Amino acid sequence: MRTATATAAAVTTTLLGAGAAAVAAGRYAADAALRPEPGRPLPGASVLTVHSTAAGRVELTRTLASLRDGTYGLTAPGVHAAVGPVLPDAPHGPDTVVRRLLAVTHGTLDPGTRVTLTPQVHLGNPRTALGLDHADVDVPGELGALPAWFVPAARDIWVITVHGLGATREHPMVVMPFLHRQRLPVLDLAYRGDLGGPASPDGLGHLGESEWRDLDAAIRYALRYGARRVVLYGWSTGATMALRAVERSALADRVCGLVLDSPVLDWHATLRALAAARRTPAALLPFAVRAAEARAGLRVDHRAPAADPAALKVPVLIFHGPDDTLARWEPARRLAEARPDLVTLSPVRGAGHGAMWNADPEAYEETLRRFLVPLM
Repeated sequence: MRTATATAAAVTTTLLGAGAAAVAAGRYAADAALRPEPGRPLPGASVLTVHSTAAGRVELTRTLASLRDGTYGLTAPGVHAAVGPVLPDAPHGPDTVVRRLLAVTHGTLDPGTRVTLTPQVHLGNPRTALGLDHADVDVPGELGALPAWFVPAARDIWVITVHGLGATREHPMVVMPFLHRQRLPVLDLAYRGDLGGPASPDGLGHLGESEWRDLDAAIRYALRYGARRVVLYGWSTGATMALRAVERSALADRVCGLVLDSPVLDWHATLRALAAARRTPAALLPFAVRAAEARAGLRVDHRAPAADPAALKVPVLIFHGPDDTLARWEPARRLAEARPDLVTLSPVRGAGHGAMWNADPEAYEETLRRFLVPLM
């Protein structure tokens, strides 16, 4: 009897210990998933080695990422460069690939440098990176001043851009030259948790659930300083912020369109992908996701942004693709199918999260032009 009792007690203690360890690990993984540092590559990003450089060329480790079509940034501590398409006829080894080297904007690409391919092509500000005149402005937000770049243009419809996970307000600069050619003013916003912006009260990101209020403040700013209407243009969780703003803002009637790139429409799947990419053991992933949802206030009784297609009142353009491993493609497809009267889905294959423009800039901008023209 004593042996059986002792065994049962030992099993109970083991299970309790394992449960406590799982909860602790889940909380740790949750915090990691909710604290992606702006400007640093997202977990799971492909790390490449620079093998050599020549005039207008860079040789990189051969991976699925380095073979992707399009235009990207290369980043490492103290290093940033922009690369173009793969050059299949350039001499290279069996384990390498050669891409067009467009510019080295910071540091040097020495052989052996380990870099990450990123959708953030430009570094600096609109003037230094693109030659576009701009003003540094502060948007009054509920937590304090929100830094933003304002690129003026002739029209009274402003485009408010908001970046997403792992990016900064430098990411939307990929579309600024195009928007400037359309004579559309651009307000490029940094929000809570960004460098130079106010901190989130709990130090965590909330996948747009609290951050949308900073976008609401940007709408107010735009209308105060000359905008008649606004287009909200968001990447990743910035797209979630845009959806929340048109649902909840008192100024939603002044929004005339949404552009959503790689929208996060399924919190559960995105948190699971972030936790898994940070090497959370598979057995602990459910704990990590539940802990993250609790920490971020994403309760089960809160509906996800795509759950109510009837809430949409303005035209929506979605750029997304089935190869996005952080934001599931299916919710975007279902949203487009539910509201074909308002939602246009532009599928982009072979592109990672937030990199829909990068995969084919020319096709992306033509689709964007066709969407925006009727709104002008």
